[in-house]
Amino acid sequence: MNVLEAIYARKSVRKYTDEIVPKEDILKMLEAATQAPSPKHQQNWNFVVLTNRDLINKMADIVTESHEKLGEIAKTEKDRDKHMSVIKYYTCFRNAPVVVMVYGSEYKMIEYKILKENNAPQEVLDMLVSPQSAAQGIGAAVENFLLAATDMGYATCYMTGPTHAKAQIEELIGFDKPGFELMSMISLGVPKEHTAPKPPRKPLEEVVTFID
Repeated sequence: MNVLEAIYARKSVRKYTDEIVPKEDILKMLEAATQAPSPKHQQNWNFVVLTNRDLINKMADIVTESHEKLGEIAKTEKDRDKHMSVIKYYTCFRNAPVVVMVYGSEYKMIEYKILKENNAPQEVLDMLVSPQSAAQGIGAAVENFLLAATDMGYATCYMTGPTHAKAQIEELIGFDKPGFELMSMISLGVPKEHTAPKPPRKPLEEVVTFID
């Protein structure tokens, strides 16, 4: 499978078999992840790999409980129902043989520090950070991981929704690395048969502009 084939074959899969993913395969995917472009080469990523089924299922329970509590903020039953309708996407990692927790640290912007120390206007500082360089680096690493997994015959699902329970999750798994926070999660495994097809993408004419 070449790169373009992997890109078009990749899709979000939420149902997996019980087959174990060998550690050496996971390491190959992580190695691919770390080859991603990184703003100023800071490589501001860190990965925590969970393979303990009980721990993974407890984490899904934590996300569910957190989501339910957030739903209590909604003032109408209609809004609560709409809020709760997405929980299946936030907990689809339940029973997955592997969950990769993707952490990121702050992007250290040299020009921001210089301009702030020289009393640059706040709108200038806001403009500098608006591209969210830290998140972009993490996203690039995740995509590399997803494509490597696809190439190796595995299925994945990339999630950010569960991070609303990051404090409780970190307490559960006992991971605490100063300066890093949970950015996203990837469920990983061998796909069950007949998984849902990849949703259609917007046509290029809706998302592309050429300026000659």
